[in-house]
Formats: sequence, structure tokens, C-alpha cells
Amino acid sequence: MRFMMLVRANGETEAGAPPTTEMVEAMDRYNDELIKAGVLLAAEGLHPSSKGALVSYSGGGATVTDGPFAEAKELVAGYWLIQVSSRDEALQWATRIPFEDGAVEVRQVFEAADFPPGVVPPEIAAKEQAFRDGQSGG
Repeated sequence: MRFMMLVRANGETEAGAPPTTEMVEAMDRYNDELIKAGVLLAAEGLHPSSKGALVSYSGGGATVTDGPFAEAKELVAGYWLIQVSSRDEALQWATRIPFEDGAVEVRQVFEAADFPPGVVPPEIAAKEQAFRDGQSGG
């Protein structure tokens, strides 16, 4: 099972404030634990929304709105993508993130097997799995 651990933005991340050296070192130790456990697939921080854009769709068309966006608490500042055996294991990893303040949302990533039979044709499921295998070096 794959899970995303989404780091919620706050005023500091939206201002583009860099983390402290201590936080960078703590995050490096945490990431090393994820790597040693063999569960880390990806982890990245994101630039503030002022450097981003929102693409909205309506009536078959797309509209681009440049950032920043109003509610920092509803934005994502970074993420980890992990592969674990259960939701409980994902939550155990999330509770070990070395944050003093903030929030992390834990969400399971859809797999083809999560959909009813026939929704995802076998050739598309195989193509997506081959892509994931190629990305992870598997």
C-alpha cells in the first residue's frame, strides 16, 4: 500500500522561510530511517504558492490563476510517498516526523486493485505498474 504524507503549509512556508539547520538535520535523520526501512519512494518540499499556479477546469476549458493563494492551512508545503503494509504502519511513520508544530495529512494512494473489476482495463493497470517499477528501479 502506498501512502502520501502531505505536509500542511503555514505562514513560514508560504513566506518562503528556509528551515533551520537543526530541522534539516532532523529531517535527514528521519528520511534515513525511511530509506533503511525500505519504505521511502519519494520526498520533496515545495516552493510557496506565490511561485505556483492553480489550474481550474470548467465547461471543458482551463483557467490559470497565479499564486499566492489565500489559505495557507489548506496548502501543501511538501510530501513523502511511502510504501508500507498498512494504514497503521503509515500512521506510525507519520507520528515520527520531527515537527514541533504543524500538521501532516496521511492519504492512501489509489491502486488499480482498489477499483471495481472492469473499471481499469488490465493493459492500463500493467502499464501503470511497469511505470512505477521503472521509477523505483524495480
